Amino acid sequence: MLCVARLAVTAMPRETKAPTLDEIRQWPATVDVPTGGAAFGMPRSTAYEAVKTGQFPARVLKVGGRYRVVTASIVRALSEEEAAA
Repeated sequence: MLCVARLAVTAMPRETKAPTLDEIRQWPATVDVPTGGAAFGMPRSTAYEAVKTGQFPARVLKVGGRYRVVTASIVRALSEEEAAA
């Protein structure tokens, strides 16, 4: 009989590194809400809440029942923030 040791799997905190502006420029024309939110340092739930309340800092489209964030508007918003800093 084969004995397999079971390892306890513990949740490791995920490193949330916001993508750089250069990385974002390489994204497709639209991205999902969690990806778009990550560009602004938002957790998934916060990003969806911002979409729901109309507070998301970039243009959001509803395509076939799903929300998509326009990458060009993310770049524009982050470029404006960078210029203001």
